[in-house]
Amino acid sequence: MRSGLRRSFFWTNFIPSEWVIGLATLGPVGRIRHAPGTWGSVAGLALYAVLFHHLGFLGFIFWAALLSYGAMAICDAAERRLQMRDPGLIVLDEFVAVPLVFFGLSNAVESLGGWPILLAGFALFRLFDVLKPFGITRLQNLPGGIGCVADDLVAGAASCLCLHLALRFLV
Repeated sequence: MRSGLRRSFFWTNFIPSEWVIGLATLGPVGRIRHAPGTWGSVAGLALYAVLFHHLGFLGFIFWAALLSYGAMAICDAAERRLQMRDPGLIVLDEFVAVPLVFFGLSNAVESLGGWPILLAGFALFRLFDVLKPFGITRLQNLPGGIGCVADDLVAGAASCLCLHLALRFLV
């Protein structure tokens, strides 16, 4: 499967290592000594606010899929070049996963003042990303960049489900 990944992400071979590692670490964000994944998630909140918040259903799906594919490819190349498996300094996976937390919640974010929903979603994502319940941790065993990103995408989806349920039954 590993050689199949290299064929699927062949285009990353043409990107200089400095760029690949810079993208995978979001520049200096992944090099923050304390909790780089949390800072990558904060950057993901900004991505949601700038790109995803006002998108419709199809636009959200399109950009989420495109960014997820790109993140898998870049994370795969970064792992190979760093010769490390899913190191903490790679935070591109958190960055692209956080917007999924708020899928279908743009109206709730606006109607409830924004910050409470964003903070609750952020906290849920960090909880699922760190604890990796419900077998999420097994996704890290998928090869290369797919394993690096898949667990975060599922943590984002689980957070989204919890947020939808909380808004439905608690608010």
